[in-house]
Amino acid sequence: MYCLFLILLPMAILSHAASAGDLVTEEVEDEIRIETPHLKAAIRRKGYVTGVAAQSLLDKKSGFRDAGFGLDIVDWIMEPGSDEAYRDRLEKELIYEFDNPWHGKTAKRSIEGPQICTQARELHPTVTVGTDCIFIEQSFKYRTAAPGRQTGSTWTQRLVFPGNTRYFISMDRIDAVNSSDAMFLRLDMPGHIKHTRGDTFSQVYLSYHGLIPASEFFENFAPHEKFSYVRDRDGVPERFIRAYQLKDPVTRKAGSWLAGMTLDPGIPSEAWCHQRGYVCMIEEFGGRPVKAGESFSAVFIVGYFDSIEEMHIVYDKYKGATTLEFSATDWKLK
Repeated sequence: MYCLFLILLPMAILSHAASAGDLVTEEVEDEIRIETPHLKAAIRRKGYVTGVAAQSLLDKKSGFRDAGFGLDIVDWIMEPGSDEAYRDRLEKELIYEFDNPWHGKTAKRSIEGPQICTQARELHPTVTVGTDCIFIEQSFKYRTAAPGRQTGSTWTQRLVFPGNTRYFISMDRIDAVNSSDAMFLRLDMPGHIKHTRGDTFSQVYLSYHGLIPASEFFENFAPHEKFSYVRDRDGVPERFIRAYQLKDPVTRKAGSWLAGMTLDPGIPSEAWCHQRGYVCMIEEFGGRPVKAGESFSAVFIVGYFDSIEEMHIVYDKYKGATTLEFSATDWKLK
């Protein structure tokens, strides 16, 4: 996990390219494009931001791309409970309606917003190119809050693209300015699946459930109706892996798996895998007491695999990590 870095400072021009061996980055006005020997990807600066941009993660081995709206896409800081008593005083984007087909029956409310992916509008990632990996960091301070709560909690995301893997490692962290008995961060992990009656994927794998054929997602259903995970109800699984097997749209043959792995299986508090016009793969992590001034984080592996067995091997190699750190010479999971 050692990497010698070349720091790329912000440029006043629209495009800038850098490389170190087989690693290449190109910075353009709206996104950062990266390439390793195994992957291509893009990180959006403007528009729909956070994580890896929609259908930009290319697996050079198989030719497949992700099939959704992006990977490791980030939303609000939340907690259990309803906002109905003060909903008339909330910013519109903080209102959280429940007991419906898209959010399910469980009452939840936003502590801070906005939903970063749709409302932040612009982020300023920093890019580091090394001899055997590419490192990206981006952050955002939440600017809206529920009544009686402060604004200003910081979300930080770190992404490492090693030169020798078909996956990247990511970390999402919250440095909180509020206290909560069960604070959590909501994100898409690995990401939603766009499809028409299963034309882009053949099956889903949930390590806490098993294999699910694409036919289960031909009709809409609410999050609580099928394939949901709740830590307090279901217990902590041995591994927390959510993946879908991509399908060639021309030949209709099943291909590589795209997986999102939460490396500490005790961190996710709830996870959905339901159909709402697309397969919605929301995950919430945390869900435990947090005091103002404290932080919580999760580390994920996101990328391509040839089999479920390969996913398990990689997961067990890194299992338990909750923090991704880096310096001028290396990166490491802790």
